Amino acid sequence: MSTLRNRVQLIGNLGNDPEIINLESGKKLAKFSLATNDSYINKKGDRVTNTEWHNIIAWGKTAEIVENYLNKGKEVIVVGKLTYNQYENEKGEKKYFTQIQVNELQMLGGK
Repeated sequence: MSTLRNRVQLIGNLGNDPEIINLESGKKLAKFSLATNDSYINKKGDRVTNTEWHNIIAWGKTAEIVENYLNKGKEVIVVGKLTYNQYENEKGEKKYFTQIQVNELQMLGGK
C-alpha cells in the first residue's frame, strides 16, 4: 500500500516537444508539459472544457523513450509521483513549482 501514498495517473497530450538534458553524470532528463481536459455541461446546456497543464519529468531509460518517440500533440498515459521544488529568482524571491516524476509511460494512438 505504500506505493499508493503518492501516485498520480494522467492521460493527456504533450503541449510541446520534450526538452532533453544530458547531464555530466551521464544521466538523461526529459521535461515536457502535458494537457489534460475535463468537460461538463453547464446550466445553459453548453459543453465547457477545462484544460489543466502539468509539468512532467522523466529520467534514464524513460527519458530515452520520451526523446525517441514523443513529440508535441502525442497522447500518453503517465504514472508517477508528485514532487515539489523551489528556487530563488533574480530578485531573491522563493518560487515554488510542482512536477510529476514519471515511473511508467504508455503511448496511445497510432504512429
